[in-house]
Amino acid sequence: MVATATNPLRVGLRQERVIAPQCLVIFGASGDLTHRKLVPALFELFKQRRLPSEFALLGCARRPWSDDEFRGKMAEALASKIAENQEAWDQFVSKLFYEPVDLQQPEDVVRLGKRLETVDQQCATRGNRTFYLSVSPKFYGSGCRALADAGLLKDPQRSRVVIEKPFGRDYGSAQALNRVVKSCGQENQIFRIDHYLGKETVQNIMVLRFANTIFEPIWNRNYISSVQITAAETVGVEERAGYYETSGALRDMVQNHLTQMLAITAMEPPGRFDPEAIRNEKAKVLQAARLADEQEPWNCCIRGQYGPGGSHDAPLAGYRQEPGVDPNSTTETYVAMKLFVDNWRWQGVPFYVRTGKRLAKRLSEVVLTFREAPVHLFDAATGGPTANQLILRIQPDEGAEFRFEVKSPGSGMRSRPIDMEFSYDESFGEPSDEGYVRLLADAMLSDPTLFTRSDEVEAAWRLYTPLLELIEDSPWQLPIHPYESRTWGPAAADALLARDGLLWRRP
Repeated sequence: MVATATNPLRVGLRQERVIAPQCLVIFGASGDLTHRKLVPALFELFKQRRLPSEFALLGCARRPWSDDEFRGKMAEALASKIAENQEAWDQFVSKLFYEPVDLQQPEDVVRLGKRLETVDQQCATRGNRTFYLSVSPKFYGSGCRALADAGLLKDPQRSRVVIEKPFGRDYGSAQALNRVVKSCGQENQIFRIDHYLGKETVQNIMVLRFANTIFEPIWNRNYISSVQITAAETVGVEERAGYYETSGALRDMVQNHLTQMLAITAMEPPGRFDPEAIRNEKAKVLQAARLADEQEPWNCCIRGQYGPGGSHDAPLAGYRQEPGVDPNSTTETYVAMKLFVDNWRWQGVPFYVRTGKRLAKRLSEVVLTFREAPVHLFDAATGGPTANQLILRIQPDEGAEFRFEVKSPGSGMRSRPIDMEFSYDESFGEPSDEGYVRLLADAMLSDPTLFTRSDEVEAAWRLYTPLLELIEDSPWQLPIHPYESRTWGPAAADALLARDGLLWRRP
């Protein structure tokens, strides 16, 4: 294994669990996710010496590539990383293999089983296998069934399946898919991945709350007046129009990423740090969550779609002008909504979530706004007292900041807000790992803590069922509000908070 430089600030920080000898099988190995995220994440794990020496990656897709052709494709995808770590790549690339497989053809899957036996012998992976379904969602159920029929999932201790989002399109389809998947293997073999849960700051929410006594006593309706959860992107639909036209922001981002952030933010303390204890508490939150107005859901949800924008020198096309998009499309690229969690801790506290493409800034964060002081003793330099806020930054600069009032310099007694900040990069000397690095390692370790359980998935879909039905049956009641590219979304989303006398946070 190649030696890597050690940052002295990080000495003693990693106490990584040991991944057993393993073969990771990626279906959809010719696809974008494999090139951009999965293989780069595995290469990062290799450089950090977190993969076992008895490791193999077997890429599978319908294209008739050889091992060498697959290795060449991966080298092209990772060219910039390889240039900095040529020696590591030379060692890593020998662990990459390829087998042409169509999951819909039983004979292909039988042949895959024989190839895996060869890889096991060649790389001493001992029959431990993680199957990653990076394929079209319509093949998740049939893919699991094909693996089970070929006998590749019969050992729950040595085989597991990772399934990408979206897991279903609505409550009914998620239930049906869960039934199929569970018939193919045990729940502890199924890893429904949400890459947001691999981000350090999302995991840090639990540490911040449950390892610091200063936060947990005030993490409730008595002290917190509202919560905002934002996932903003500056990019447009790019080359995903075929998928996005049938999905939209609600299915693509809200039902999974934002809802998981809500669950972790609002969950009760688990009795112990155990995967099932944590997932139990997340499931309870989702079962208690509801739209702010279930009878008339159009009052608590805003849908938007980006239009043209940019500058004269760098114009940006609107969504309907993107290649592959219906010129009359009513697919939302922006969603903002208001939710409540009806339990003892959060009763009456509004949770506002929003996500959108082509917004003003790339940003994902959770903002907890605290109640104002009961009596304002001091004049405020900003024109009025500012509520305390705890801001948990998930991307791009992972960290946190706490906003509170201090005395403004001068002879008078005037207050002004200041921010006290924490940055992962600055505090630990190097950027935190990408989400897929952590999640791939956890899947190979059979650790389900950061993966969604079947009841969580179904509860999340059930939460948004009224909106999905409304969009399907009465779309005029949830109209599309246009917004200019590289702005913060439609004005109607601002009005959603203005009714409660609030504003979206603008970094």
